[in-house]
Amino acid sequence: MSGSGKSTAIRALEDVGFFCIDNLPVLLLPKLTELAGAGQFEHLALVVDAREGIFLHEAPRVLDEVRRVGHHVEVLFLDASDDSLIRRFSETRRRHPLAPQGTVAEGIAIERQRLKDLRELADQVIDSSVLNVHDLKRMVQGRFSPEPASPSLSVMSFGFRHGVPPQADLVLDVRFLPNPYFVPELKGLTGRDSRVSAYVLDREETQQFVDKVVDLCRFLFPRYQKEGKAYLTVALGCTGGKHRSVAIAEELRQRLSGDHPRVQVWHRDIDKE
Repeated sequence: MSGSGKSTAIRALEDVGFFCIDNLPVLLLPKLTELAGAGQFEHLALVVDAREGIFLHEAPRVLDEVRRVGHHVEVLFLDASDDSLIRRFSETRRRHPLAPQGTVAEGIAIERQRLKDLRELADQVIDSSVLNVHDLKRMVQGRFSPEPASPSLSVMSFGFRHGVPPQADLVLDVRFLPNPYFVPELKGLTGRDSRVSAYVLDREETQQFVDKVVDLCRFLFPRYQKEGKAYLTVALGCTGGKHRSVAIAEELRQRLSGDHPRVQVWHRDIDKE
């Protein structure tokens, strides 16, 4: 979707070694992958958007054709809520490319209809409604960085106050634990601080919870891999995303790092008020 972060995503991929092309006509994809097969490029990132017009309906056939000859192709669809897209267009004072004479809302409606089939083909959808450019860059690079090649496991902390992360595969609520926010000497700290971490983790119920989450990840991850999904995102939520979820996410990273060298931790809301 226009305004969902395509430019940020393509720059993020360029930074990790992808050869990137914006607004590629989808019918040229087979020719481009011929060059890739000849050793010209190893990793390609291609932006296809609603400006493709009538050629968008060819996307399923073209993707099948490219995969049939042995190329590994993944489709990442960038989305955002209508309200977020309208706000971003307002901030940049740009007109929507599909409604130059109409409203931004009209352009969004047209674009959603045109991209409906392509969205259904996506291997992953990222909703950037509550992400800033740094969050989106981190997420794209963590997912698609060519090195290391082993599968990745992401652990995310967040605050329910700021919304549930739509990109999470598993969402776990840790609000059943006592909240350090209500302890005066801990309120201004975060779960990265050893005092907050001890307050959260030095409890039998916390350790039991973490044990069960570790077991769940170890059970699920190889099964996700078997189905062709090379990543798993586990999101841990507390009220504000600063104390309990952060401490437990850090603990999970330590527990799981021996099994998964690419355990990544992202504290989405740690700096929010």
